Amino acid sequence: MRTTEEPEGFDGEASNTSMISGASSPYQPTTEPVHARNVLGGIRCDVEYLKSYFGILKVVEVVLSLIGFICIETIMMCSPCGGVYFFEFVSCSAFVVTGVLLLIFSLNLHTKVPHVNWSLTDLVNTAASTFFFFLSSLVLACINHSTGAEIAAVIFGFLVTGVYGINTFLAVRRWRLGNGCQGATQTSEYMRARTASRGEMEARPELA
Repeated sequence: MRTTEEPEGFDGEASNTSMISGASSPYQPTTEPVHARNVLGGIRCDVEYLKSYFGILKVVEVVLSLIGFICIETIMMCSPCGGVYFFEFVSCSAFVVTGVLLLIFSLNLHTKVPHVNWSLTDLVNTAASTFFFFLSSLVLACINHSTGAEIAAVIFGFLVTGVYGINTFLAVRRWRLGNGCQGATQTSEYMRARTASRGEMEARPELA
């Protein structure tokens, strides 16, 4: 009987010890659900942006830049080739950068990076594209061999220059309005803080 009671006592002590150690262990099991972070949950196609002036202009810019790049790529022989290479670089760069910005704005990806001034970024891109497209189209118009591909590239180059110019004008106006609203907000917050401080001083004369 004694031999049978000892294992039972030992088992009881072991179970009690495990319960105590389990209660004092910092790694306690939890029944709280683990929510997986859906990183791509906020990505959606912004149809309203695509219907806006900026969205339509972006689409037109991407299409015209691509057409101009295709036209210049069909030229097999050139001498000199400086104007062709310059226009090729400008059209390809504008197509890639503007296409990326169109993708970012149409999918609301810019809301994921709020510390970037996207209005200013768009303004810089449109202004630079306007200048370089105009310059490359002018150079290609002056230095060409009167082939159909070169003439078509020049025409589409000046067309996309006009579209980028309109976009630049609208981007400048949007950027100025944004800075004006931000400045007005900061001024109103400063005046509100001064009013609250003045009210506290009047309520507590000993602070004066």
